Amino acid sequence: MSTEISEKPFTIAVPDAALERLRLKLSSTIFPDELDGAQWAYGVPMADLKRLAERWADGYDWRKHETALNAELPQFTRDIEVDGHGALNIHYVHKRSEVQGAIPLLFIHGWPGSFLEARKIVPILTQSSPGHPSFHFVGLGLPGYGFFRGTYEDQVWAGPICRVRQQANACAGVRRVCHARRGFWLCGAFLITRRIATLYGHKHSKAWHTNFPCGDPPHPLRQPIEFLKLIFLTQKDKENLARSMAFFDSGSGYMAQHTTRPQTLAYSLADSPVGLLAWIYEKLVEWTDAYEWDDDEVLTWVSIYWFSRAGPAASTRIYYETAGGSFEGFKRLFGITERPTIPFGTSHFPKELIVFPLSWAKFTGNLVFQQAHERGGHFAAWERPEELVADMRQMFGKGGSAFGVVNGKDGY
Repeated sequence: MSTEISEKPFTIAVPDAALERLRLKLSSTIFPDELDGAQWAYGVPMADLKRLAERWADGYDWRKHETALNAELPQFTRDIEVDGHGALNIHYVHKRSEVQGAIPLLFIHGWPGSFLEARKIVPILTQSSPGHPSFHFVGLGLPGYGFFRGTYEDQVWAGPICRVRQQANACAGVRRVCHARRGFWLCGAFLITRRIATLYGHKHSKAWHTNFPCGDPPHPLRQPIEFLKLIFLTQKDKENLARSMAFFDSGSGYMAQHTTRPQTLAYSLADSPVGLLAWIYEKLVEWTDAYEWDDDEVLTWVSIYWFSRAGPAASTRIYYETAGGSFEGFKRLFGITERPTIPFGTSHFPKELIVFPLSWAKFTGNLVFQQAHERGGHFAAWERPEELVADMRQMFGKGGSAFGVVNGKDGY
């Protein structure tokens, strides 16, 4: 089937009835009590949540933001056949550069992100200039996220999703791509990126880049020299590793719930907009590097989840599918020994949830580029878009370690 026939331009158009239902639910919210002086120690402070909920109910203009998203991000839907799962109706952003030789780039997000996460980097990536490479941008969501139709079958995770992404690229006229990972589905987007690099490396996928490199520490037998260097880690590396371990100890409760009992949580997220707001807002604040969130930024981010085609709770199931309902199973995914051989680059931001020593990145793949930044957290594409795109341009530009990896598409 040709792309022209099956690809359909998509415009976000939330029904008026859905907006009215949201306002009614917000107006009937029952807030819990709160301990004096608790602040963030127990979770989202009451004052923050009440302020946001009141703004969402009265003052926040969804239509204004809906119009802006439609104007800034060219969106499409189409059906993709996935072996064993039938047709999935996918939603994606496809913004072409004016540069004929622009590099095709596949953008991958995770939870609690969506296609919205790419909003700030799309115009920068697609810019044309003789001084830096330009990219054709394809941003494809995950099943059940945003306006990507959900699936009601189990076992739709990295393997099938990788096939969806490869076919979507082909339908968009992108046969050979570089791909970049943003967002967090506890290294889930990273897992998908790495899986694509493994399955389609050199044939369809020519290079990959991540701002969230995951992997095991050096092995005493496979990397004896690097293993011995653990004795001489810098103070900064030790502090980063301690903070990373603290995340699993006190910051990963959401992940345990998503991974083991997503349906139990689903009833609350699907019925309570304030519950959904709290669940996501906590991560937007705690996972960034003192980023000053505007209330409307937060509400637009959360509204994408509330108005999603599959419902606010569908996004959590991918954790369960990936780990088979076991929290320990999810953590073991960090140790998967896939080592894609295509060029691999990383951008390191100091307030990322898990920060490994820079030297460990080479155990993840064929490392050809890495850059450490002084500021930034988990949502790098949103917090530090200029720095992130600068890394991409350096890696894929003239003189860069991945220049010319896509035949006939060097970015200029």
